[in-house]
Amino acid sequence: MKKFLTLVCVSALGGALTLGAYKHFFEASEIPKVVENQSKATLFPVNLEKHYDGGTNIDFTTAANKTVHSVVHVKNTTLSKGYTSFEDLFFGRSQQREQIGTGSGVIISPDGYIITNNHVIEGAQSIEITTNDNKTFDAELIGTDPNTDIALLKIESDKTLDYTPFGDSNSAQIGEWVLAVGNPFNLTSTVTAGIISAKSRDLSGQNTQSFIQTDAAVNPGNSGGALVNIKGELIGINTAISSQTGSYIGYSFAVPSNIARKVVEDIMEFGNVQNGILGVIGGELNSKNAKDFGVDQTEGFYVTDVQIGTGADRAGIQKGDIIQRIDGITISKFSDLKGFLNTKSPEDEVQVEFLRNGTIERLIVTLEKLTMIEIPIIGTLEEASKEALQNLNIDFGLQLSELSETHRKGWESDGIYEGSFITEINDENINSVNDAQRALEKYSNKVLRIAVVKTNGEKVMYRFR
Repeated sequence: MKKFLTLVCVSALGGALTLGAYKHFFEASEIPKVVENQSKATLFPVNLEKHYDGGTNIDFTTAANKTVHSVVHVKNTTLSKGYTSFEDLFFGRSQQREQIGTGSGVIISPDGYIITNNHVIEGAQSIEITTNDNKTFDAELIGTDPNTDIALLKIESDKTLDYTPFGDSNSAQIGEWVLAVGNPFNLTSTVTAGIISAKSRDLSGQNTQSFIQTDAAVNPGNSGGALVNIKGELIGINTAISSQTGSYIGYSFAVPSNIARKVVEDIMEFGNVQNGILGVIGGELNSKNAKDFGVDQTEGFYVTDVQIGTGADRAGIQKGDIIQRIDGITISKFSDLKGFLNTKSPEDEVQVEFLRNGTIERLIVTLEKLTMIEIPIIGTLEEASKEALQNLNIDFGLQLSELSETHRKGWESDGIYEGSFITEINDENINSVNDAQRALEKYSNKVLRIAVVKTNGEKVMYRFR
């Protein structure tokens, strides 16, 4: 019994000593640690706030509300002939059928001007617009520019329409949040969000395009819709998707708003697009081209030749110059140069910054209208006066100003001389240099067919293999 009581007393004493030691050493030492941890924790909200300001806490509602009511549904109707039965095919009884195409458009003025893609309304006999409040209007086609895939429509309304103002696509930055607004799958205005993934993208491989690339979801029916920044400003017209399935899988492309606005202004003022040219020939720099050109720069536009009598020639730009900036816009590849010039008009003055013999120099160049084009298989074509066209009793065509030296004998032996007119290339009527460029792009810059009106008025069609 004494042993048991002794054991209980010892256990109680040991417990008391252990509790006292814990209270003295451990709890007292943990108090400043808790305070220290709390003081560190107060720093985290600052970091989190900064993170959200630059990323996921962006408010898209203002931009969406400004845009959805100005984006419209575009329906085009075309008439095509076809055979509805075997008997019709056997007896040659073709019948007209309606074909319906759809896309999107953006109202850009309160009086009803609408911008869309050319491919959305191409070949349409009638165009119908449905606004976001389900009102329907017949649209008039004001003009198109197939080179940039832009078209301008007009509707008449008895009230002022909601519209989206143009923004400055040059100031748009890679990584900037954007919204794509359109009518995919014939739905009413639908909004998707993403960022600008790249600028000055060329999908043709021929340095003829300069798209804004975005990862905002764009699907069939979105063509012609709006790409807007978080302020609700129009910075692009959604035009194409990169896909193996025909639907969105990662990237979409938009015509920059500065190019679209230039096209619209030209159509309204002149009826067609007036492009300004610099007057230089060359190519973009990269590791391979830099080695071929014998330079140590891998970015910029290397001038291999200057066209005589152009603005670049008169200003003093020379062969071997490397153009790096124009009006402060960086030119690192050809599509940068192409995209910039597509926003400019003849007679515009631009400041060209270039590298010559290791020294940065600047010159003011006056842009000019593109009036001639080189077709290697026949020669140089240029726009001619109405009198010259009337002399041969034709309504359109480009005049052959200089035969190709390589093929001169062959053409002259067939009665084709300087002064003849080219009226068709690859089955496209040719009335301007832009028409000729588009006809060449149709078959990757190859000439398969060409229609010529000789100086004696004889009309001939040539086919090439």
